[in-house]
Amino acid sequence: MKFKDKTLLITGGTGSFGNAVLNRFLNTDHFNEIRIFSRDEKKQDDLRRKLSNPKVKFYIGDVRDPLSIETAVRGVDYIFHAAALKQVPSCEFFPIEAVKTNVVGTENVLEAAIKNNVKNVVVLSTDKAVYPINAMGISKAMMEKVLVAKSRNAGNTIVSGTRYGNVMASRGSVIPLFVDQIKAGKDLTLTDPSMTRFMMTLEDAVDLVLFAFENADPGDMFVQKAPAATVETLAKALVEMYNGTSQLKVIGTRHGEKLYESLLTREEKVKAQDMGDYYRIPADNRDLNYANYFSEGEIDMNSVEDYHSHNTERLDVEGMKKLLLKLDFIKDDLNM
Repeated sequence: MKFKDKTLLITGGTGSFGNAVLNRFLNTDHFNEIRIFSRDEKKQDDLRRKLSNPKVKFYIGDVRDPLSIETAVRGVDYIFHAAALKQVPSCEFFPIEAVKTNVVGTENVLEAAIKNNVKNVVVLSTDKAVYPINAMGISKAMMEKVLVAKSRNAGNTIVSGTRYGNVMASRGSVIPLFVDQIKAGKDLTLTDPSMTRFMMTLEDAVDLVLFAFENADPGDMFVQKAPAATVETLAKALVEMYNGTSQLKVIGTRHGEKLYESLLTREEKVKAQDMGDYYRIPADNRDLNYANYFSEGEIDMNSVEDYHSHNTERLDVEGMKKLLLKLDFIKDDLNM
């Protein structure tokens, strides 16, 4: 077993992604130690009391602080780097904070991993890093560039990334908000009914991380093929599932929001390897001698379309309901 007797570190381990990865491995033979690294002592204390499991070790620290991450990385075999600032509006108003955590913090994690001969690091990215228009997406796009650059000189450490669309019912997502509004009999506040987003479950997200751990070459980026839905379809599906009476109220787009999100650029789509349920985007390994790029040119991109939430499989209301019923949060709430 590849992960048997190994140690896993999860940065941002008290968040939605970290919890999902932790829960997948907690009661298995995978990993004899799982380290949770985050800056929120209250969430760590709550999680420690809830789990009461000696397999899980807790480290207080901040990825912005190289010394704190260095301490947590010693003796680690695998790292899932999920620590990030990821709320679009807050990053718009405080962009330098997004840079400190998402860009510099990632640099610190990777430096510590390489220094300590960690076997494999998977870095969490987002569809908002593709053609970014907001501060959060721009910081994640730069994070991806740091990931690829570090992977070129990482010694025995394999550095790769996973890029996600909307992870349903994760902290800060719209689904819990809609559910609360339906229960309270309030209108559902939609930014734009025709806005589309990729839809993934947290279990899908964990599967993608494992796939990256097992299949990555240095600098690879992995993307799951995922269906999409409009915000209106999602809202209607939830209203029907909860037998609600809420009406849909359009409030307009927020700071930095797109009509649709992309998981692959046109340039990436050309070189992406189709691996069944996933796309693998190998790193651009050209060096600074750009003769090939300038004199020989690239394949014609005009005939290729990026992979985005407007042109992927589109869920209707019934299809959205089926996907929502995969969420423990919904099943528990509806006593199903």
